[in-house]
Amino acid sequence: MEHDLSPSALAELRRPRPYPAVSVLTPTHRRDPLSTEDAVRLRTMVAEAKKKLESDPAVPRDRRADVAAQLDRALAEVDLAHAEDGLAIFAAPGEHQVWSLARSVPERVVISDSFLTRHLVSAQTSERPFWVLSVAADRATLWSGGPDRIVEARTDDFPLIREEPNFDPERQMRAGDQPSNYRDEDTRRFLKEAATRLNSLMRAHPRPLYITGEPAALSLLCEFGGACKDAVQVPRGGLAHGTPEMVWQAVRPVLEEEDRRRAEEVARELESARSRKEFAAGVDELWQSAREGRIRLLAVEENYRITVRDDGEHLIVAEDGDLDAREDIVDEIVEQCLETGADVRFVPDGALGDAQGMAAVLRY
Repeated sequence: MEHDLSPSALAELRRPRPYPAVSVLTPTHRRDPLSTEDAVRLRTMVAEAKKKLESDPAVPRDRRADVAAQLDRALAEVDLAHAEDGLAIFAAPGEHQVWSLARSVPERVVISDSFLTRHLVSAQTSERPFWVLSVAADRATLWSGGPDRIVEARTDDFPLIREEPNFDPERQMRAGDQPSNYRDEDTRRFLKEAATRLNSLMRAHPRPLYITGEPAALSLLCEFGGACKDAVQVPRGGLAHGTPEMVWQAVRPVLEEEDRRRAEEVARELESARSRKEFAAGVDELWQSAREGRIRLLAVEENYRITVRDDGEHLIVAEDGDLDAREDIVDEIVEQCLETGADVRFVPDGALGDAQGMAAVLRY
């Protein structure tokens, strides 16, 4: 299953496909991975997709068989033991992909000439993924972080391990000569290699970056410039050999402070927009403004969800399950704003007050 939606991966997903391109979306439950509910729901949704293919006169028999086989292969790749909050299966002639999402999605089967990607985009945006690089004189470990967790990210480049026959960083620490260790030429070369690999990662998969380690290690790492120069430093050693929980506890206060600062900044921008009459709120007004490309900044409370119906002129609040109800309108607005270059920021629930979950600063 895929997790990291890089710009290149999104561009590839968005390109047109030979008809039929099938998108299957289903919610999952990360906190109860042993439940059979998700497995049953997923099989049901895949069966529904096959049924739609069977009944579609525009799909030739050979393509129908090809895409049905791709759906079966995708289903076999799903690992519900590591499920998050949603799952997207994409299948088209000759290809399939499975994406795990850290945001719930509605149950949907869509057959078109492209994949339905907006839920991936909104999930990636709301999750605000980040990297943590933890460095020591003998190891550089990469961690992937989200709203409430950190996991080690094992790639072709990381972890980077210094393997020398007579190297003993623990002995050097006991001897009290650790600072001189970071002036050692071999250590400099090791950390330079870590910085070079990190630069390559950030070009391919840009995210906010945090680096942890002894102050001497961070100072040396930043001498090499690149991505490290703009990273947030967390001067704490031992995490290159640590656990995900240790890294999370070290980084969490920094993240919380940044979240608080961002929420205050958004509140100031919205208040200023009110005085300039460049403020918008309400799902109908925001949807219209998003489609016109007028939104410069969209603020969304973390768990805001609303179901609407389109009466032909306006969006009207509806109940889940109503005929023609659109349960994912917030995600649609988020993706539309991103498409037109708007800045989308997620803030804590209740932070927007009377704006009721979502508000915007307009370009004009």
